[in-house]
Amino acid sequence: MRLILASASPRRLDLLQRIGITPDAVAPSDIDETPAKAERPADYACRMAREKAAAVAGAHPGALILAADTVVAAGRRILPKAETEAEARKCLELLSGRRHRVYSAITLIDAEGQARHRLSTTIVAFKRLGDEELEAYLASGEWHGKAGGYAIQGRAEALVRMISGSHSGVVGLPLYETRVLLHAAGYDLG
Repeated sequence: MRLILASASPRRLDLLQRIGITPDAVAPSDIDETPAKAERPADYACRMAREKAAAVAGAHPGALILAADTVVAAGRRILPKAETEAEARKCLELLSGRRHRVYSAITLIDAEGQARHRLSTTIVAFKRLGDEELEAYLASGEWHGKAGGYAIQGRAEALVRMISGSHSGVVGLPLYETRVLLHAAGYDLG
């Protein structure tokens, strides 16, 4: 049974490999990732995972298609994947000293075309960031392209006061939920 990872994220590929899974191919989707007006963060994450999987499934009939999306949310606000230092600063200042949620949605389309979905919700609390800590993190460049302007698997992990939920979900692919879906679809987990 072929497994196609519908993601360009090296973090998702690395997470799969940590549990002994190497996809047969990586086929990133090319979809519009603009949130709908007033779309809630969890709904947005689920919709993105569904649409990414569907966009790739047509090119790989009979294969398992695994897609995911991770959203960092402050209340009902979806934080961007920081592309500039100013965006990262704004995200980190917002998250400093408070709790936020990270929604990591996955969709698996099986060989018959049936889609299965899971959503992991993790609560993360950052310490109150001092100016020096914030500047040092921004100078690291680790925030670039990361939802909410941080990478929990890097230096930002030392800034996290509390996490309740899935660490791998915050990185970008909740491994427990992924294994459950793959097992249900009959994928050999070794």
